Amino acid sequence: MSSFSLAVRDSSTMLRRNLLHARRYPSLTLNLLLTPIMLLLLFVYIFGDTMSAGIGGGDRSAYIAYIVPGILLMTIGSTVVGTAVSVSGDMTEGIIARFRTMAIHRGSVLFGHVAGSVLQAIISVVLVGAVGVAMGFRSTDATFLEWLAAFGLLALVALAFTWIAVGMGMGSPNAEAASNNAMPLILLPLISSAFTPVDSMPGWFQPIAEYQPFTPAIETLRGLLLGTEIGNNWWITIAWCLGLTVLGYRWSKAQFDRDPK
Repeated sequence: MSSFSLAVRDSSTMLRRNLLHARRYPSLTLNLLLTPIMLLLLFVYIFGDTMSAGIGGGDRSAYIAYIVPGILLMTIGSTVVGTAVSVSGDMTEGIIARFRTMAIHRGSVLFGHVAGSVLQAIISVVLVGAVGVAMGFRSTDATFLEWLAAFGLLALVALAFTWIAVGMGMGSPNAEAASNNAMPLILLPLISSAFTPVDSMPGWFQPIAEYQPFTPAIETLRGLLLGTEIGNNWWITIAWCLGLTVLGYRWSKAQFDRDPK
C-alpha cells in the first residue's frame, strides 16, 4: 500500500472515530450550538427594532438580514471549541501515546480531528441557518454561484479555525484549559461587524474590530448572500484563512511530533 493510500485509510478511520465520539457524547456540541442560536434570538426579538433603526433599516427584518451572516461565522467559532476540548482529551488520556506505537500514518490522528470538526461545523451552520430562515432571513438575490461561493467560504473558515483549535487543544494541559484557551474564537465575532457596522463604533475601537479575521469574512458572506459591497474583503478573508491554516497545521504538527515527556 502506498503512503498516500495508507494516509487516506487511516485518516478515514480516525474520522469515523471522532464522528462516533460526537454521536455518543452530543452534549458538548449542543451546548456550543446553543450560544449562536440564543444570540440570534436575543438580538432579533429583544433588540431587533432598536438595532435595525441604528443601521438605517425599517424594522427587525432588516436586522435579521444583517445579523445572520455574522451568526453563521460565530457558529463556526463556537463549534471548533469542542475540537480543542476533544484533542486535549486525547492528549491527556493517553490514547495519543498508544497511537504512536501503532503502525498507522502519524498525520491521520490530526487529519481525522480536522475533517470531523469541519463536517460538524458545516452541519451546525446549516442548523443555525435554518433557525435564521424560520425567523425570517431571506437571500432571494443570491445566484447559484454566490451560494456556492458562500458555502466554500464557510468551509474555508471552518478549516482555518479548526487547525488553530487543534493546536490549542494539543498545547493545553487538560480539557478545561483547552476550553478556556479557545474562548477567543467565540469572543472575536462579538467585537467584529457581526452585530453592528464598524464605522458606528468609537474611533479607537474600530481598528480592533476591522483588523481581525471575522470582520472581512462576515462582510464577504454578507455580500454574497445579500448583494452588499464586498470590496477587498474577499481576498483579505482568503489570506487570513490560508495564513491561519498554515500556522495551525505547523503548530499542531510540531506539538504532535514532539517526544512525550
